[in-house]
Amino acid sequence: MYNILLLPIISGIIAQSAKFFFKANGEKFSFKNIISYAGMPSGHSAMVVSLATIILLEFGLSSPVFALSFVLAFVVIRDAIGIRRYLGQHGQTLNILVKDLGEDQLLDKSYPHLLEKIGHTPMQVLVGGLIGFFISILGYIFF
Repeated sequence: MYNILLLPIISGIIAQSAKFFFKANGEKFSFKNIISYAGMPSGHSAMVVSLATIILLEFGLSSPVFALSFVLAFVVIRDAIGIRRYLGQHGQTLNILVKDLGEDQLLDKSYPHLLEKIGHTPMQVLVGGLIGFFISILGYIFF
């Protein structure tokens, strides 16, 4: 039963750590970047897909717990691709607008720099989901 807790956590850690090996992310190794919201692959997707997969393997397709984990995975993945990505685009636009207003201490206090990378592309979610899926399969087989 510990697999249901440990495998999603391991999947998330592997996906978050893998972000430093993808050149497109341009991430430097730091604690802040380890818990970053965006980039390739999606750690959130890895965790929820891993959770749904291990619950499916342990309890079966007709389990209410699997249904709950599947819905959770759907919501998290949809949020990562949709609203969080959209919010990142808004943050980028607002940062440009504030920068165009010029240097002003009042502006800097009133309009702090917003996060621009908080969502995922479908490919980042797919790769994260595959990591979670395969980690759970391997964990189920070998543990």
